[in-house]
Amino acid sequence: MDPNEKQHKDDWNDEELSEEEFLELVLEAQREALQKEALEKKNARPKRPFPKWIFYLMASFLFVSTFASIFQNYSIPAIEFIKTSAKLSAQEEIADYKKSVLVILTDDSKGTGFSISSDGTILTNYHVVEGNETVTVGFPDDRRFRAKVIDTYPSVDLAVLEINEEELPFLELAERTTFEEGDPIYFIGNPLGFTGIANEGTIIDYTQLSDWDVPVVMMKAPVYRGNSGSPVLNKDGKVIGVVFATLDHDTHGRVGLFIPIDEYYNRK
Repeated sequence: MDPNEKQHKDDWNDEELSEEEFLELVLEAQREALQKEALEKKNARPKRPFPKWIFYLMASFLFVSTFASIFQNYSIPAIEFIKTSAKLSAQEEIADYKKSVLVILTDDSKGTGFSISSDGTILTNYHVVEGNETVTVGFPDDRRFRAKVIDTYPSVDLAVLEINEEELPFLELAERTTFEEGDPIYFIGNPLGFTGIANEGTIIDYTQLSDWDVPVVMMKAPVYRGNSGSPVLNKDGKVIGVVFATLDHDTHGRVGLFIPIDEYYNRK
């Protein structure tokens, strides 16, 4: 990796804002506007009523200020990924893939993982579970389990978890990571406080990071905080890698990075 390039563990945004928190901000702005209106009416002099146009100006300013604050943290592309996910999730195969993608919760973080066997084997990033012997995992059907961290591979940022359960949905792994530049991919994860977000992108090429012994793959795709551990699926629906970071690249700009699935096989 060039010294001028900067790698991030999917830290596009330092803040997480759920749909409920987003709505609460809007409602709070409305409440404050109504309170101001009530206060002005109470304090208004009978002969000189408070001009309505000033109230509307204040309310509009408050509304715009609230959303300006939100969009300081959330760029337009970050909002657009919700629309993309809804569109992709309407496809039967994408909806089926999502059944195997999990939320992974520790005491101080939230990430993504995915089931790779029917009997409870889960793959994620090492940095998602680092320092934990057990974590909580949640399936999209609202089932939650306590998972044991059974294997970690810090050098390639991978970890394997296990839960004691049978007949689980799972994603099929590709035999090896193969692609051509520009190939389309899908990835599913839990970015920016949301869950089960499906997105798409295209593969760029391999790149060598300065602090890694093996090459990783760059993709032009909207990767955000919380996407760590997301499966990268090829057009056949097989997992060819695991999202772990973003990179500011001199040529390609902001790109997502994923670990080739070969590195999981090499360490089994």
